[in-house]
Amino acid sequence: MFAVHFLENKNILLCQLLRQVPKEGEELKIKGRKAKVSSVDPIDEKTFHVQVTLEPIKKTKTVVADTSKKKKR
Repeated sequence: MFAVHFLENKNILLCQLLRQVPKEGEELKIKGRKAKVSSVDPIDEKTFHVQVTLEPIKKTKTVVADTSKKKKR
């Protein structure tokens, strides 16, 4: 078992105990977002830092209900 720390820049996204360390270029899902492994840095024999790049979030428009057309009582 390996302690794997997933990092984006200097921010820790996730720490997990895994049986297998992800390889460079592998695609993952972290917290529901797509990520790609950019580098793997071994710290000691059981600890690894994995640098990932997350896919940017696409912003969607929200529809606002028009309240001016309601009937007055």
